[in-house]
Amino acid sequence: MTKSRSQLMVDRLRDLHASSPDIEASAIVSVDGLIIASALPAGSEDDRVSAMSAAMLSLGERIATELGRGALSQVYVKGEQGYVVLVSVGEEAVLTVLAREQAKLGLMFLEMHRAAEDLTKLF
Repeated sequence: MTKSRSQLMVDRLRDLHASSPDIEASAIVSVDGLIIASALPAGSEDDRVSAMSAAMLSLGERIATELGRGALSQVYVKGEQGYVVLVSVGEEAVLTVLAREQAKLGLMFLEMHRAAEDLTKLF
């Protein structure tokens, strides 16, 4: 029995969580702001996460372009209780990760970019 594309994406998100204990939640969101796949905690508002992710990606791309920084690689926000990190998944989507305050960012960025490369192949 073959897995659906969305199940393969959810599996890849679970692998991402397993690779870094600092990752608390993740989602793949379309550039239009719709959830494609997620591994969000119970009680999370998927619609809010997806809409904010799409808005952050759009704004980050605009800032990078207009300020001459080249193509956007990632966007991250640090709050008192952790990080929100976004990485493009091809032209179609964005990988959003919520991470703990004490996250090892270098390792997490590496794992996120690997996941984004794998996820791009599923589009």
